[in-house]
Amino acid sequence: MRAASVSDYRELARRRLPKIFFEYIDGGSYAEVTLKRNVADLEAIALRQRVMCDMSALDMGVTTLGQTLAMPLALAPVGMAGMYARRGEVQAARAAKAMGVPFCLSAMGVCDAGEVAAGAGTPPWYQLYMLKDRGYMRELLGRVKALGCPVLVFTVDLPTPGARYRDVRSGFTGSTGVSGALNQAWDGLTHPQWLWDVWANGRPHTLGSVAGAVGGRHGRVTDFLSWVARNFDRSVTWADMDWVRETWDGPIVIKGVLDAEDAKSAVKAGAQGLVVSNHGGRQLDGVRSSISALPRIADAVGSDLEVYMDGGVRSGLDVLKAMALGAKACFIGRAWAYALGAGGEAQVSRMLGTLRAELSVAMVLTGCANLRDAGRNLLDIGD
Repeated sequence: MRAASVSDYRELARRRLPKIFFEYIDGGSYAEVTLKRNVADLEAIALRQRVMCDMSALDMGVTTLGQTLAMPLALAPVGMAGMYARRGEVQAARAAKAMGVPFCLSAMGVCDAGEVAAGAGTPPWYQLYMLKDRGYMRELLGRVKALGCPVLVFTVDLPTPGARYRDVRSGFTGSTGVSGALNQAWDGLTHPQWLWDVWANGRPHTLGSVAGAVGGRHGRVTDFLSWVARNFDRSVTWADMDWVRETWDGPIVIKGVLDAEDAKSAVKAGAQGLVVSNHGGRQLDGVRSSISALPRIADAVGSDLEVYMDGGVRSGLDVLKAMALGAKACFIGRAWAYALGAGGEAQVSRMLGTLRAELSVAMVLTGCANLRDAGRNLLDIGD
């Protein structure tokens, strides 16, 4: 099967990956209502087709936080990418660099920032989760700063993990004892390509950024996740931005904002950007989709900071819709995780090329020659 769309990469990943890892990528929390809304609400937005416009020259580049992106996309932080392909974070970062877009390394990545920077030839944007051990957090921030990571993406919508039923059913979480180990072993053995690529040749299977805090007490990557879940700091408030600033003097992007009042608080706290996001429908189920929250937030903060969006983006058309409603760029998560699971760096590169081609077509057929001019005039809002 040759993938033509993000849904095709999803199917290829489903075939290649053990069930526990595919379901981890694909699933959301509880009944997955918000997960579905993210996609459905984007699909429901109608673009406004225009004709007889001079579309001989297109400019899809954007400048944000001092960087020029070849197109308005960034690879969002996705946990455990090194379990989807051998040293997967490095492979995805290389694909992102080749396409001229940022890669944001998950704090729950198998590879740490140093390995990604060395393997991709450029330091990644870095995701921060606040853990209880502030001494270790200060040390971690110092390390990623010394590497030259240009942007800190502070994810604030995970003070505690949401309940993800698929992970329980697949045995990813709550699977213990001999029967759990046997089920996971069988899951791996029945996926020989993955077994050779990741299990045999993709070690070490740790969470690189937090391995120093966890120490040698855990053997499986799922054990690391369990430790991290117990150590998220629920006490974090906007005042803690001052604490982050003691170590980090670069741009800070707040990820996980759905409410306009929180967006205003991000401005007051001194953030340079925010990501309108519900964590891909993986946290509080039943909340609104990211795209439906975007316009109100974009209107509330104006030009005070950069507004990005993630959640449900499955095509270049979706990217244009988000930009028309106020986003400077879109973060994509599942899209690149599916492609990585389908076949590593080459498939991530191909998927990014597909999104770029789709965005180009959408721009031509809506009469948008320059993305800097993208606005609500690109949408067909009816009579």
